[in-house]
Amino acid sequence: SLPAKLINGGIAGLIGVTCVFPIDLAKTRLQNQQNGQRMYTSMSDCLIKTIRSEGYFGMYRGAAVNLTLVTPEKAIKLAANDFFRHHLSKDGKKLTLLREMLAGCGAGTCQVIVTTPMEMLKIQLQDAGRIAAQKKLMAAQAQLSSSSAAGAAEPAVETRTTATQITRELLRSKGIAGLYKGLGATLLRDVPFSIVYFPLFANLNKLGQKDPNVKAPFYVSFLSGCVAGSTAAVAVNPCDVIKTRLQSLQRGVNEDTYSGILDCTRKIWQKEGPMAFLKGAYCRALVIAPLFGIAQVVYFIGIAEFLLDMLPKHRA
Repeated sequence: SLPAKLINGGIAGLIGVTCVFPIDLAKTRLQNQQNGQRMYTSMSDCLIKTIRSEGYFGMYRGAAVNLTLVTPEKAIKLAANDFFRHHLSKDGKKLTLLREMLAGCGAGTCQVIVTTPMEMLKIQLQDAGRIAAQKKLMAAQAQLSSSSAAGAAEPAVETRTTATQITRELLRSKGIAGLYKGLGATLLRDVPFSIVYFPLFANLNKLGQKDPNVKAPFYVSFLSGCVAGSTAAVAVNPCDVIKTRLQSLQRGVNEDTYSGILDCTRKIWQKEGPMAFLKGAYCRALVIAPLFGIAQVVYFIGIAEFLLDMLPKHRA
């Protein structure tokens, strides 16, 4: 049933995001840093420096936005894919690969309604620590170089903003369109991701089914979700880098600004080289693999069906 699908998708998203959010924060910071302004050399270096400068909970900056919006986002994505697969199938027959890809395309298109504002707000909060650390480092270097001068200025203290403050400011200055900054790049990432992910997962999961009418074991669904998720994540990583750059409202010192997808692509290629489009790819694979593995296990085990079945018994 639709309520069960929505509950399953929501529970899966909450569990998955809680487990992998620090890696996602490292991915965002690695993707946003540009040549000449590198604060972090790797995922582990980013996480260690984040803990030292911002504390343990610094790794979860922006998590509240994700935890709030990931339930509708995952619910829409998983339920929409099922909806399109059902309507594209003919008399219950097996879907062709093309129809599976079309179903994934429809799911990816539907989810950006929630994904774009969620990603845009999350990126501001995740990257704020990197920008603050960069400014603090440059202020310290300037202070050191002018240490002979009396009354050197103290490094500026970071003023933390919240997702609510960012939302209000965007709505006040740009209206609802402000929350959908980077919509084109989000579509460019999420539609191909879903086109790759859903057919690949469905076919891998079928390999573990002994009977077409019986669900595959939970570990098969988990492994299928991990493999399909990490494969799709790496395949669309260049689009994710572009999306992250376009959705960042604040820039570090001497960092480029971009007017659109083509301008962003051209500047990254010219100034940072083609390998820059793979920044954060292994972080993204580490995020997406368990996230979708957990999501598929929860979704296919059917926790929601169990809870919904218990309600009448409890009332009775």
